[in-house]
Amino acid sequence: MDLNSALKHCIGKTHVDFLPEPYRGKVRDVYRLDNNRLAIVSSDRISAFDHILRQLIPYKGQILNQIATKFMQLTEDIVPNWVVAVPDPSVTIGKLCE
Repeated sequence: MDLNSALKHCIGKTHVDFLPEPYRGKVRDVYRLDNNRLAIVSSDRISAFDHILRQLIPYKGQILNQIATKFMQLTEDIVPNWVVAVPDPSVTIGKLCE
């Protein structure tokens, strides 16, 4: 896939018809699935000095989510974590925590 094609498929903002509008952080969109679970989508947005930049980086969210997932898996025997499932390279389903 060339760069122009990859840029057309970047995740800048998400929307799921059957869920309420998400909380939008600088690089993640957080959906409340029910009273116990969240879905966190890692986008391709970039932030620097607390500002969201206009340009997106292809696959940034996917890589960010996969790195976080790997470390959660590597340490789950040491300390329980919030991850329930990773149904997509850019999405993590997790337990709602305080």
